[in-house]
Amino acid sequence: MAAIELDGLTKRFGDVVAVDDLDLTIEEGEIFGFLGPNGAGKSTTIDILLDFTRPTDGTATVLGHDAQAESLAVRQRTGVLPDGYHAYDRLTGRKHLEFVVESKEVDEDVDALLERVGIAEAADRKAGGYSKGMRQRLVLAMALVGDPDLLVLDEPSTGLDPNGAREMREIIRRENDRGTTVFFSSHIMEQVEAICDRVAIIDSGRLVAVDTIDGLRHATEAATTLSVSVSGVDDAMLETVAGLEGVSDVALDGDRLRVTLTGGSKFAVLNTLDDAGASVGDFSVEESSLEDLFVKYTTDEQEVRA
Repeated sequence: MAAIELDGLTKRFGDVVAVDDLDLTIEEGEIFGFLGPNGAGKSTTIDILLDFTRPTDGTATVLGHDAQAESLAVRQRTGVLPDGYHAYDRLTGRKHLEFVVESKEVDEDVDALLERVGIAEAADRKAGGYSKGMRQRLVLAMALVGDPDLLVLDEPSTGLDPNGAREMREIIRRENDRGTTVFFSSHIMEQVEAICDRVAIIDSGRLVAVDTIDGLRHATEAATTLSVSVSGVDDAMLETVAGLEGVSDVALDGDRLRVTLTGGSKFAVLNTLDDAGASVGDFSVEESSLEDLFVKYTTDEQEVRA
């Protein structure tokens, strides 16, 4: 069963179309990244999933339940870390969790939850003295009460330092290993690239791409850079390499040759250099980052609309 299914999902606010005929399926067990520039419709989509707002057209199904007609059933099985989360300064971490446990009427080990998010040692400290990362992990612990089948995280790494972002990724992976599906929106590309099974990119409410990151690379002409340690390279060799299929740029800097490819074979470059008599040493490959792909997909979509 799919964890989330969106079918023709559309949301209009007056003349503004925030979500435009969105079709998307997230499978159970995935860590799924939902990407888009500011105003792309990410938060509106999440609000519809949680029944904070109603769609103009289309449907959203969460864990087999209609997100609007069966919103209580959805919320009982879903944990949420919102972008605008709030912790009460005068309450301890333990009191926050005890309140949620009582509200949800579940049998939960509060200490175990605090341990899962790495703040057990601060359980009896007031949240007003927590760092941003600790407060974020506290709210995540609150989302984990009742062992939800789905975690919805809205910008979970925003404002965190590199160590805090790494800790958040590790927590997300551990929860996913426990069987929880994770759906999160983010604009921090490095975080998404490091953890997601698949990603979707939306722009102006429209879905412009959905795939694994490798799949997104293969579906575009995003560049790959081959960096080769060489000696004995002359102008004729450079011209030969530049003429290979898929090679868009060749640059020699001392004993380092950098070849930019958009779909060509890296091994064809290496073999050509070797056949031409160059001495080839070590080499490395720099794939297009998710940020590069994001820029390409959203730029292409804007050009199509224009």
